[in-house]
Amino acid sequence: MKQYLDTMKDVLENGDPRPDRTGVGNRASWVRVLRFDFADGFPIVTTKFVPFKLVKAELLWFLTGSSNVKELQALGCHIWDANAEAPYWKPKAKFDGDLGRIYGVQWRKWRSYGGIEIDQLGEVIERIKKDPFDRRLVVTAWNPAELGLMALPPCHMIFQFDVSSKGELSLNMVQRSCDMFLGVPFNISSYALLLAMVAQVTGLKPKEVVVTLNNAHIYNNHVDQVREQLDRNPFSLPKLWLNPDVKSIDDFKMDDIKLIGYKHHPAIKGDMAV
Repeated sequence: MKQYLDTMKDVLENGDPRPDRTGVGNRASWVRVLRFDFADGFPIVTTKFVPFKLVKAELLWFLTGSSNVKELQALGCHIWDANAEAPYWKPKAKFDGDLGRIYGVQWRKWRSYGGIEIDQLGEVIERIKKDPFDRRLVVTAWNPAELGLMALPPCHMIFQFDVSSKGELSLNMVQRSCDMFLGVPFNISSYALLLAMVAQVTGLKPKEVVVTLNNAHIYNNHVDQVREQLDRNPFSLPKLWLNPDVKSIDDFKMDDIKLIGYKHHPAIKGDMAV
């Protein structure tokens, strides 16, 4: 994960100081691209502890198309709690725990003109099986008509798959807003996991996850934590195990996904800017 550390160091040293919506302030750099090959191991940061249990819980929750934070909490994950309780969102929530038309809803229940729901991810998976070299293997969470109906507009907003002639599946994710300390490590592993899961259910081999970071930033209240992390040397990457009996993207459960040999430095705490 050296390229992640190198990018974070560059943002820390050369980022443009800016105010932001949260009031915390940050330093930011424009467009950085990270590439991770599965041949090197599963992409996860080792210079601090990344709670992989929460990564897989959130992704499985996204895959259900849910907007209910209580369903995520039932998986032992509370990373969306602050968004659900944010003062700017609470008056808009349709029920207690509602987060609105967020990621998973857009992936699996995009609303068309006639009110028909489109399962973007499901359709892309079928297209990979039937026409793997199609250049329209795209899923987007950025829905301008519904941005005001979300507790948080999507940071990681669009992703596209690519199938090689060798039967290898790759994924490129574009992220508009990139919290380098807290969010990006989580996002890298989440999309690497999604790539591996889709590869399994389509009979392909996961190859490369590419993360395009548009506005890569470090919040001012994370600077000390970033410096501490940059002083650490990364470990070798672990391996990912998926239950080979799972053949549908909708059938994965928590116990079907495991990391083997995840060696990491201790956790470093940091407050999320809301």
